[in-house]
Amino acid sequence: MKISKRLEKVKESPTLAITAKAKEMKAKGEDVVSFGAGEPDFDTPANIKSAGIKAIEGGFTKYTASSGIPELKKAICGKFLKDNGLTYEPAQIIVSCGAKHSLYNIFQAICDEGDEVIIPSPYWVSYAEMVRLAGGVPIILRTEQGDEFKVKPDALAKAITSRTAAFVLNSPSNPTGSVYNRQDLERIADVLVSKKITVISDEIYEKLIYDGEEHVSFASLSKEAYGLTFTVNGLSKSYSMTGWRIGYLAAPSKELASAVGRLQDHSTSNPVSFAQKASLEAIGGDQSCVAKMTEEFEKRRDYMAGRVNSMRGISCVKPKGAFYVFCDISKTGLSSFEFSRRLLEEAKVAVIPGEPFGWDTHIRLSFATGMDDIKKGLDRIEAWAKTL
Repeated sequence: MKISKRLEKVKESPTLAITAKAKEMKAKGEDVVSFGAGEPDFDTPANIKSAGIKAIEGGFTKYTASSGIPELKKAICGKFLKDNGLTYEPAQIIVSCGAKHSLYNIFQAICDEGDEVIIPSPYWVSYAEMVRLAGGVPIILRTEQGDEFKVKPDALAKAITSRTAAFVLNSPSNPTGSVYNRQDLERIADVLVSKKITVISDEIYEKLIYDGEEHVSFASLSKEAYGLTFTVNGLSKSYSMTGWRIGYLAAPSKELASAVGRLQDHSTSNPVSFAQKASLEAIGGDQSCVAKMTEEFEKRRDYMAGRVNSMRGISCVKPKGAFYVFCDISKTGLSSFEFSRRLLEEAKVAVIPGEPFGWDTHIRLSFATGMDDIKKGLDRIEAWAKTL
């Protein structure tokens, strides 16, 4: 039986593969420290879990509207207005099975065969694969470490062609932790608005920002930017709800949201019913859990970045958001896969190679794990690096 040509082009997720390998080694009794998956180690807050349990016990376990329950869509509109200064109607909101699902739906909805999507590099590993699955062509736009991995407007302008369908923006960024400030975004908007290029703004790490930086939603820059932008977000990172699988998008028009909704009607149907009720509590309930997690992540970031920059042959740009440190290993002379393979086998530390993010000279470490493991894992990396 044949596999479709489109799927044959899609690569396995290295994040999931390495995390699975680390778990397999742990199951065999090996003492492995994992800096792999982007998943907060905190438990889902009690009030959110209680809301989910209450929904189950109350029998809220049936199908819902495919694009999400009305009260959750209304709450998401309230969140956008309060946090981002954006005004949406519930008909512009689609609730999906995670932000990843929202992104996948957008690419399927806007890409025709051969359409180009500009993706800044380093990039989250799934963007390019999602574009390929939609029949599109990912156009990788390299950034520079000295610019904190941010896109330069002139480089962006040169990358745009008659086939350009969209530009992907991810701030705060996975894997670099870079945060675009308002001035950065305005310069980019000048280019994109003048060319009328659709923007897919992935803001899943919006609440995990450090050093007093401000999160700015691209769609909030102007009426013109709003009219070009799909804004994507979710509950996974900010509320430690990775397994609940709730994400959402806001479309610039009801018509575009309807198109995405039709796709979801015929693919997954509704997100999990009781997870939607839990999400309603997450968005509308006590927000102190977010502040506490962010404060702890900032402490871990400071420690990890400081340690990495003191190691021989390894360095990093201190991230301003998310929970990753993107480490430059070019001085070791090893490729990112070779570095990661040997580190796991010889020092029992799991990291993500940078090649699938578009940078083979780097590796990604996640500090979404406890400080004890961070210290132990960094001790092992430092000792191992000295042997290279």
